[in-house]
Amino acid sequence: MADYIVRATAANAQIRAFACVTRETVETARTAHNTSPVVTAALGRLLTGAAMMGTMLKGDNDLLTLQVRGDGPVNGITVTADSKGNVKGYANEPQVMLPPNAKGKLDVGGAVGKGFLNVIKDMGLKEPYAGQTVLQSGEIGDDLAYYFATSEQVPSSVGLGVLMNKDNTVKQAGGFIIQLMPFADEEIISKLEENLAKVSSVTALLDAGNSPEQLLEIVLEGMDVEFTDKMPCAFQCNCDKDRVAKALIIVGKEELQSMIDEGNPIEVNCHFCNTFYQFSMEELKELKKRAGKG
Repeated sequence: MADYIVRATAANAQIRAFACVTRETVETARTAHNTSPVVTAALGRLLTGAAMMGTMLKGDNDLLTLQVRGDGPVNGITVTADSKGNVKGYANEPQVMLPPNAKGKLDVGGAVGKGFLNVIKDMGLKEPYAGQTVLQSGEIGDDLAYYFATSEQVPSSVGLGVLMNKDNTVKQAGGFIIQLMPFADEEIISKLEENLAKVSSVTALLDAGNSPEQLLEIVLEGMDVEFTDKMPCAFQCNCDKDRVAKALIIVGKEELQSMIDEGNPIEVNCHFCNTFYQFSMEELKELKKRAGKG
């Protein structure tokens, strides 16, 4: 099943909901960054959450960035998503190894540690919107739910999961976001809480063969789910050599001259997708000329 996101409403629009399957997206990130299992789980959850949050953006060119800044060994994770289901991201320390947590699961909270979640929305205005909340558990789902409740005043339930195979490839990944509208009545809220209490884990539901649509039908059972949209989801980076060249020009003539003086071609790495771009001496000299014209 190719990765995709669905959007829905329920209970006469008293609830809006999102769900997705992101196995290929997370596996692409794992392969690109050669992440350890616990880092794959942490990065995968943040990619999954960002993919769904990206679809909440209104404009075609709007961008969402989620930054987890904790004191754990992973030393921070950054993910960016657009409004079309494309996400990219990286962990600062991809090779963290930790023993399982008390529940015998990958210790994402331990890898992330205590710190902050930054949410930045670039919607083409003079200044991007930026919100910051304290990490509640470092498990990502709880932290995004807390952000929605405190920064956007939208009571939300966020379920995110990544399940690994024994060979450390990604077996399952996906999640859901359920949000209560301001006019939701107590009966609906109680019913939703009751349904959520029955959900053991997102990965268990995905591993049982449930699609994103079925995830929402389980979580929103008895609430007349209406699906409104479906879109593909993928790990996609928009970097290319020309963009990297422009970044080098911005560095300036003096810095480019010092690179030339060293007499070796340089290699520049994209953090998001771990692609390397090489620039020969001739290319560096050409970039210096272009920098001089700026």
